[in-house]
Amino acid sequence: MSTTTVRPTSRPSVVERVRPWWLWIVTAFAFPPAGYIAHQVAGRVDGVGAALLAGVIAGALLGTGQWAILHRRGASPRWIAATAAGFGIGLAAGAALVDYEASLAALVVMGAVCGIAIGMVQAVSFAPLRRHAAAWTLATGGLWALGWAVTTSAGIKVEDQWALFGISGALVVAFLQSVLVNRLVPATASNRAVVTGG
Repeated sequence: MSTTTVRPTSRPSVVERVRPWWLWIVTAFAFPPAGYIAHQVAGRVDGVGAALLAGVIAGALLGTGQWAILHRRGASPRWIAATAAGFGIGLAAGAALVDYEASLAALVVMGAVCGIAIGMVQAVSFAPLRRHAAAWTLATGGLWALGWAVTTSAGIKVEDQWALFGISGALVVAFLQSVLVNRLVPATASNRAVVTGG
């Protein structure tokens, strides 16, 4: 008679807990097309309506790219809807707060507001993040501010009032967020356990 037992692996070390989840870094490449398509459809982020529309479009595309990776850890398509909603609300609020300016300081503030809105709604939509909602929300806000700072410093034409920062900022954000995902979102049961037969 054959039996199968599932044995949890040992507790991860500090190094394992802070290492990146490399697959998540691929999500950086969803940022440029999401920003470009939003810009083509909604135009410059120079008013509430344009910001809301651009945010929803970019958020839906970015959320789809992230969900394509995160569904391996149990995320449902609600992640896409949450990212679109958070991005639309966050970009509309953040851009209005800085009066649609495109200076470094203004974009950092706009990015922080936008990222906080996105992080908050994402955390609500995905059960493993609900326990860490504050950490995920604040970290996403900080990372989006950083993304805009990196893109602006790289010489991208931010005066065109894009909805989303470019690949330089996206790579930094995706790498740092990959560490957070690996820390806060558990792997699936099949990845966490060792299956033995006898």
